[in-house]
Amino acid sequence: MAARSAAPEKRPGFFSQIKSLYTFTRRSFGFLPWLLTGIFIVTTGLGIVVAFLIQPQWWNILLWGITGFLAGILASLMTMTRLSTRAMYDQIDGMPGAVGHVITTFLGRSWTASETPVGVNPKTQDAVYRAIGRGGVVVIGEGSQGRLQRLVNEERSKVNRVANGVPVHVIYIGHGTGEVPIKDLAKTIKSFPRKLDKATMVAVMKRVDSVSQSLASLPIPKGIDPTKVRAPRPR
Repeated sequence: MAARSAAPEKRPGFFSQIKSLYTFTRRSFGFLPWLLTGIFIVTTGLGIVVAFLIQPQWWNILLWGITGFLAGILASLMTMTRLSTRAMYDQIDGMPGAVGHVITTFLGRSWTASETPVGVNPKTQDAVYRAIGRGGVVVIGEGSQGRLQRLVNEERSKVNRVANGVPVHVIYIGHGTGEVPIKDLAKTIKSFPRKLDKATMVAVMKRVDSVSQSLASLPIPKGIDPTKVRAPRPR
């Protein structure tokens, strides 16, 4: 019987991640190669222009040219990261489980959330998610706003019962009136004013979790596969 390998899984290297980021982004933005080429030309040219303005000697021109080229690399990575995030949002918009992916990936350490919904309609697969942070409790509905009313009200009542006085915000995902597009979800949640200190936030999390019912027996809609739609980020 072959011995089980104890070696840890090898992670992709930096350049491999850059290549994956570029490939992923180019699928949605075909102009990416031209954009990156333009960034390199502009930043390198600006560096050379600065050299001529300061001291037009060959060594100074070379130094500022290299500085402009390195600035181009940084600007290119930042551009690809922004475009890849935009492409990712375009792909997951309207997909079941998109909310869970966003609230567990883009909210940061000030918020705690689960990729698993806290309430599901077994027939329609409309789902409700919950995030808890310094801004209070956020209940997010994914699906038809009309069908989500009961699930949202149940979750809001549950929170008010165990954490009276804590702000409870309700967000519906979509493109209709009063709804928030998935690409603006994280930004909207982060915009809520801070009302809780860390100790209170932890206490609220424990109280809400204590009354949360297990959803293991309910048919939860399959979430998106992060490896297929999440834009790889260089480290």
